[in-house]
Amino acid sequence: MKPDLRVLFATPECAPWAKTGGLGDVSAALPPALEACGLDVRVLLPAYRPVLAATAGQHRELASLAATARFPAARLVEAPLPSGVPAWLVDCPALYDRGGGPYQSDEAHDWPDNALRFALLARVAALLAGESSPLAWRPAVLHCNDWQTALAPVYARFAGGSRAATVICVHNLAFQGLFPPATAPEIEFPPAAYSIEGAEFYGRLSFLKAGLAYADAITTVSPTYAQEIQREPLGFGLQGLLAARAGELHGILNGIDEEAWDPAADLLIARRYDAARLEAKRDNKLALQRRMGLPADPDAPLLGFVGRLTEQKGVDLIAEAAPRITAAPAQLAVLGAGERGLEEALRALARAHPRQVAAEIGFDEALAHLIEAGADAFLMPSRFEPCGLNQMYSQRYGTPPIAHATGGLCDSVVDCTPATLAAGSATGFLFREPTAGALGEAVERAIAVYRDPVTWRTLQRNGMARDFGWRASAERYVALYRSLAG
Repeated sequence: MKPDLRVLFATPECAPWAKTGGLGDVSAALPPALEACGLDVRVLLPAYRPVLAATAGQHRELASLAATARFPAARLVEAPLPSGVPAWLVDCPALYDRGGGPYQSDEAHDWPDNALRFALLARVAALLAGESSPLAWRPAVLHCNDWQTALAPVYARFAGGSRAATVICVHNLAFQGLFPPATAPEIEFPPAAYSIEGAEFYGRLSFLKAGLAYADAITTVSPTYAQEIQREPLGFGLQGLLAARAGELHGILNGIDEEAWDPAADLLIARRYDAARLEAKRDNKLALQRRMGLPADPDAPLLGFVGRLTEQKGVDLIAEAAPRITAAPAQLAVLGAGERGLEEALRALARAHPRQVAAEIGFDEALAHLIEAGADAFLMPSRFEPCGLNQMYSQRYGTPPIAHATGGLCDSVVDCTPATLAAGSATGFLFREPTAGALGEAVERAIAVYRDPVTWRTLQRNGMARDFGWRASAERYVALYRSLAG
């Protein structure tokens, strides 16, 4: 069947080429899911040095983009993503061909020219979505992601002429792309859009606010987060604008890559298993205990955590609740990197409780999979969580999550109560307040259920039966695109 709707998906990162968080995973998984729904999709992203290295020998030049008074010249080249979806790379060595990551240097300092780097990405997206595009392929919808592409709806609106409908997806409202007002002329920003109704935000230029004001539709990565950002504190100063645009605001829960995260086929774990072979999960628990230097005790409840070590992720709550966790008694296996104070707090816990707490600072993909497979329960005490993915991985791996009831965690975890157990819907444990006390109570509640093997098996199988694939989410995006494209 010939695709009947064209979508340009603009993003600052896309796994496995460039990834700093969940956006990279979404950018890799959603476009092929949209293709499977019959859409014609192109992914637009910067040609960072690792992207060029990953696609060497596969480039096909599509267009040359002339320099302007402020922007350097660039090329648009095409290369296939591992999924087969065509990627269009903005090749501008002056802005993207450098070491470090997409947004920061190796020393973890923001690139000083980030405003220009991502304004160029947005400008190219707007160009390709308008009538002045140098290409014959024209999208009906331009789907932008986070502040790094949020100026595209503004550039497209002020370019004049026919254009694609625009969507801005907010993956985390805490990151807004704020720059001094003097940045506006340096990125050829339309003067009329720098106002309190547009991009101006408490005396600064906000890339994200501009996109929220000018896009035809706004999406977020879960229904609950779409409600939370319309009020304080999670509106981060933009709650008024978002509430005013509530009619154009849509919460669509992210999916997960069910091929990469499948305990029945996972080559990174000690022994593969499914809901009918859950006894094999014990081999993964033993392998995890050995890998982390914990006593090989099959009966000790083993809690896992994988993620950024930040206050947003509630890692300080884990550290504060550790005495209660170790007194349960339970073991704790942590993998992550982030704020140095939290890294040291976890190291200190591991030194103080070497038989119960183990922390590996850094990231290791194989260990992340083994924690999902080997832990008995998974901690996600995030203060806020726009969507979250690990709680979905955990349920798929028969590792019930213990999570703060916020954002996408609310939308994807069903709290274990007598009623939800009777209904066959319970999949984990939710707590309402982001405090160490509430986390400790939830852990104790989970361990009480863990001591009842029959109920625990039911909880595991409930979670493993959930469908967290991208199909349903992609269909919601398709419906939104069609409504915008007329």
